[in-house]
Amino acid sequence: MSGFDVVVIGLGAMGSATLYALARRGVRVLGIERFTPGHDRGSSHGLTRIIRLGYFEHPSYVPLVREAIALWRDIEARSGQSLMHVTGILEVGPPDGVLVPGTLQSSRQHALPHEILDAPGLMQRFPAFRVPPHFVGVFQRDGGFLAAEAAMAAQLMLARAAGAELRTEETVCEIEPHAGRVRIVTDRGAVEAGATIVTAGPWLKTLLPGLPVPLKVTRQALGWFEPKDAALFSASHFPVFILESNYGMHYGFPLFGEPGVKVGKHHHRDETVDPDCHDRAVSDGDEALIRAALTEHLPAASGRPIAAKTCLYTMTPDGNFVLDRLPGHPEIIIASPCSGHGFKFSPVIGETLADLATSGATQRDISRFQISRFE
Repeated sequence: MSGFDVVVIGLGAMGSATLYALARRGVRVLGIERFTPGHDRGSSHGLTRIIRLGYFEHPSYVPLVREAIALWRDIEARSGQSLMHVTGILEVGPPDGVLVPGTLQSSRQHALPHEILDAPGLMQRFPAFRVPPHFVGVFQRDGGFLAAEAAMAAQLMLARAAGAELRTEETVCEIEPHAGRVRIVTDRGAVEAGATIVTAGPWLKTLLPGLPVPLKVTRQALGWFEPKDAALFSASHFPVFILESNYGMHYGFPLFGEPGVKVGKHHHRDETVDPDCHDRAVSDGDEALIRAALTEHLPAASGRPIAAKTCLYTMTPDGNFVLDRLPGHPEIIIASPCSGHGFKFSPVIGETLADLATSGATQRDISRFQISRFE
């Protein structure tokens, strides 16, 4: 049985960042991934992820995003890759909805530069949009998107270069705490570590069935649609967007990596699924849920479907993250920042988890993410 200081289980967005954060500190660390890194079975694929500062969910996320942005730039510099693309972000909806008031609260509390656009001004500036007269847009120039698979690959490359060991296509079967250490049993054998960090996304409860957190895995659908006028959706003219309307909350991106505009409906059907046994095909019904908002509010993006994928959210009841130690077993650290808005935070979460594993504490305020809130 081989031994490590820390074993990271799951090498998606959070696991790859955590592995890199530990390796760069000189920790003897192993990362185990059930599939191939960048796979399309979990929560971290799909070419792009939004990065935004005006956080409508809660203002407390803003300092973490600020630190994450600096860390993303450092990763770019060290890897020599362009990962974060600044296009601006436009958040659109009714002034008494959830999105616009929440974004404005965070922006004002943290003095974030932003512009408020009325409906005519919004449509004049971004002519692809069609919105009702009472809608409002909040535009922030420093928002944009991350290249998802490339970002994970860059961190895994840097982790390897710093001395991390990676094992892929290896399934963890048991996590066994014993005498202040952890034994991890896989389908290839067993390893022992002083601590383990579980960043397994939708498989978290499978690996730790006794985890006292009411997690729900939900199925999402993403579509890429051929634009009727590609010039309207170039990254130099069209921002990342979030749109709250009668059809729910939709999000989308300028053209990148595919010859289509990527759009999804946040929470989609809110359909609970088994991560190992669910329909990964995108149906006509799935497409209709996405296309409804396009037809009314972004008709120039509502062309023929080019590509489609499913992914998974791992939801807590309050939509906030879980970053904590397993009650009764401090050598097992839990990370579930996957409630549909976690990817952008992965470098700062990786540093936070590395703090917990190496020194037992972190200077960042993660009290909002403790397991005890569910008691």
